[in-house]
Amino acid sequence: MHGSKLFVGNLSYSVTEAQLKELFSNHGTVIDVRIIGDKGFGFVEMSNQAEAENAKNELDGFSYDGRNLRVDEARQKTDKRGGGRNFRKF
Repeated sequence: MHGSKLFVGNLSYSVTEAQLKELFSNHGTVIDVRIIGDKGFGFVEMSNQAEAENAKNELDGFSYDGRNLRVDEARQKTDKRGGGRNFRKF
């Protein structure tokens, strides 16, 4: 992994940012949590790369609120206008 931001997919629509923060806090310090509307996914930023990797390893496939989470490193978002690359903003 290269960063400390994680993509979290396959979330139950009832999961809150506070619940997600609590879950990830068991694996390190959580800096920020964002759930994207009613899309079933969000982003978690950990305090460093090692904690993010640990959380990914422990929680990818973990059953939470009736669903198996998908946890991966957040990918860079391609800027379609200029072709540059930026991290997805929280």
